[in-house]
Amino acid sequence: MLAILDSIDEHTTGVAALVDLVGQLRPRRRGNTIRAAANVRTLTQLLRGNPDHARQLRAYVLRLLAARRHASLYTEVGVLSNDGFFTELKRRIAYRILPPALGDEYLADLLDQVFYKQSDWQWISAVPALDWLDLFDTLFHRRDRMVMLPGMLEAIRTLSYRVAAVGLEPKLTNFHPEMEQFESPFLVQNREVVHYLDGYKRVMAGEDVALDDPKHLLVMLDQCEAVIARIRRKALVQGTTIALTYLLVTLTQSIDRMRKLLFLVDISGELRAAPSVNLVNGTVGTQPQRVPATRQAQRRAATLALTLELIEAHNNKYTVRDLLADNIHLLARNVTENASRTGEHYIAENRRQLVGMFLSAAGAGFIVGFMALFKILLGTLRAAPLVEAFLFSMNYSLGFVLIHLLHFTVATKQPAMTASHIAASLQSPDGRHVDLDSLAELINKVFRTQVTAVLGNIATVLPTAWAIAWGWLQVTGHHLVSEGKAMHLLSDIDPLHTPALFYAAIAGVCLFLAGLVSGYYDNQALYSRWGRRVEQLRGLNAVLGPERTQRLGRYLEHNLGSLMGNFIFGIMLGMASALGVLLGLPIDIRHVTFSSANFATAMVALDYKVSWQLVVTSITGFLAIGAVNLLVSFGLALWVALRARRIPFEHGFLLLRALGNRLRKSPVDFFIGSKESKS
Repeated sequence: MLAILDSIDEHTTGVAALVDLVGQLRPRRRGNTIRAAANVRTLTQLLRGNPDHARQLRAYVLRLLAARRHASLYTEVGVLSNDGFFTELKRRIAYRILPPALGDEYLADLLDQVFYKQSDWQWISAVPALDWLDLFDTLFHRRDRMVMLPGMLEAIRTLSYRVAAVGLEPKLTNFHPEMEQFESPFLVQNREVVHYLDGYKRVMAGEDVALDDPKHLLVMLDQCEAVIARIRRKALVQGTTIALTYLLVTLTQSIDRMRKLLFLVDISGELRAAPSVNLVNGTVGTQPQRVPATRQAQRRAATLALTLELIEAHNNKYTVRDLLADNIHLLARNVTENASRTGEHYIAENRRQLVGMFLSAAGAGFIVGFMALFKILLGTLRAAPLVEAFLFSMNYSLGFVLIHLLHFTVATKQPAMTASHIAASLQSPDGRHVDLDSLAELINKVFRTQVTAVLGNIATVLPTAWAIAWGWLQVTGHHLVSEGKAMHLLSDIDPLHTPALFYAAIAGVCLFLAGLVSGYYDNQALYSRWGRRVEQLRGLNAVLGPERTQRLGRYLEHNLGSLMGNFIFGIMLGMASALGVLLGLPIDIRHVTFSSANFATAMVALDYKVSWQLVVTSITGFLAIGAVNLLVSFGLALWVALRARRIPFEHGFLLLRALGNRLRKSPVDFFIGSKESKS
């Protein structure tokens, strides 16, 4: 490190010396933060011990800063561009493979050259703030901030124009038409920024004028954020798109960066929302401070915080994961929010509703019995694999859609909906506490409702499939399936000697994906106003009449998600086996209701000449398949719903204990519910 400092003089140019110096600060092992802090303290001591080294290094760094353009660093790093989600995604993937060429004109390129390791931000952030501030105080003077000031001011202007442009996007104004009735805060903030920066320009030119207090400008930024918050809340009800979500994230990031830059450049007085500073533990926050600190200490801490933020964002600027995390969150929240509202209809509150759920599931089991028949008949066609997969898919899809149209219930379709409802119940009003007793009661209701639905499916699919197989024998004189086919059907549901439970897990994943599809199309139907669009179809009005067309539009708007979810789920079930054959992978599905139907069909085909061990194994098999279907789909749906709401849940043991207490105190109500719902 000392040799590098000796090599820096008034003739040193280029970034090589700075790259070598940072390389000496960087720990050899990424996680060795103690060594990183020690290296920073060592450099500070060396500079204090040799003022000439400090003077030469300071002059060298200032030469590098003065030779480069700064504004793009503040406006582009850590702030999404206006190009749109998919353009940004494509750019990041391309630059991950082949990074862009670096030059000597922009300060952002200097960061690329100096902090070239993607993990650099980790050790830099781990060094205590006091150590970095000691180094900066040793190296720089207060007047050195003038080198950075013009770039910050230009960045504020650029960000303000960007906020105004994005705020006038039709995707926002159409979604929030109130902005067209009153003067848009996105435009007003731009006027305030232009006025503020013009005054700053006059001050920097030497004119004896007072710099305006930016409080009114900050008020306008508050109003912009209030509009963004209203749009986000409205999106939960009316739906959203990736494009709208991307615009909201871009606006939020731009306004946040403007606030930080305004605080750093303001010399008119205290800002209303100065960052809080805690130099004891080295943290720098952005909440309104409670313990007053000196203005200079606040600015130093805010400068360090912004520097660390820029370095972290620069190291991760080509990371696809961060882009997805920023943008998919709101879309996933909307998808699961719609699934949550649907999930409320799948929870029985009392015994009367449980009986209704049983009857609804029984109706679905009756239809599935015929779907199993059609699948067996389609299999006898010996069609090409893809043709057969298509026929199977249409059988499943149209059957599930018919079940929905008749208001019946397939038990395994419930978990993806009810899990979202449970996740919504975890989000307490204060955001910190969860009522475990109420949550245990809700999960108990979900458990017994789903058990009842499974039993309802099985209670009718078994006799329906048996009746079909027996009736086929009586009418045609031969069994619906051969003896070999019957043994194959029983082998398919053997949980011990075949991968039946693994295939059941694949079906659970398909059920989970179907739940996401349902939520997505519910979101789309709300956002794009499907009901009104259908009502405007003149041809449909001429055929059905205005009243029936309106009813159809309302039905599609409220049921599009369920229809598409059922249809796509059928396609996934029908294509799974063919996909496994084409890829040479063990991919197939096992569904509890169809497995039950196949068991009944096989029993008739074998004339009941089977051992009791095989019967027990088969019954255990389709019950285990049902359990795996439910657990996998429910677990995945609950995980996504929690992630979408960003809810941490760490009370699993306490929740299990609360459920155990309910089972111990009232085992009958635990399984069949109370006679009346509790108020």
